[in-house]
Amino acid sequence: MQVNVTFRHMESSEALRKYAEDKTVRLNKYLFEPIEVHWVLAIEKIRHIADATVTANGVTIKAQEDTQDMYSAIDSVIDKLENQVRRHKERAKDHKPHSSPVPSVRFTSGSEGAAGREMRIVRKENQFVKPMSVEEAAMQMEMAGNDFLVFTDSSTSVINVIYRLEGGDLGLIEAKTRP
Repeated sequence: MQVNVTFRHMESSEALRKYAEDKTVRLNKYLFEPIEVHWVLAIEKIRHIADATVTANGVTIKAQEDTQDMYSAIDSVIDKLENQVRRHKERAKDHKPHSSPVPSVRFTSGSEGAAGREMRIVRKENQFVKPMSVEEAAMQMEMAGNDFLVFTDSSTSVINVIYRLEGGDLGLIEAKTRP
């Protein structure tokens, strides 16, 4: 989970930053990684305003609250976010996706063991492609502990895949279209 805290019209406070980050952990039980949370804490006259934006699984959820105490504003925002995220998760769970036939692949040539054997796709995974440099993609893959990462190269806008080789080195697949 990546949490950013921005202070507006007030001095930055490590205690408030830590409080917001600690409260944000409550959302982990409802969302899957990667989760990005951006807090904006501001003071306007006597109003203490807490505003949070959560981005996870392609969904963006926002909440804002203003009180006379910043800590209570953060608590109220977390309660609102938790309710919204819980409702979203329940809706997603209740939603029954359209059943699509699972494609199968039949090997007709090749090695003797694979000849005539039918394979089918048993798992489908969606990847949200994020623009980044190759170095940043390698760091993201290491931090996440994954064996591969699909990303868009920010300099060329081409979809790439970076993956871990057996010796610990990294490999890179650059997608290219035929002219």
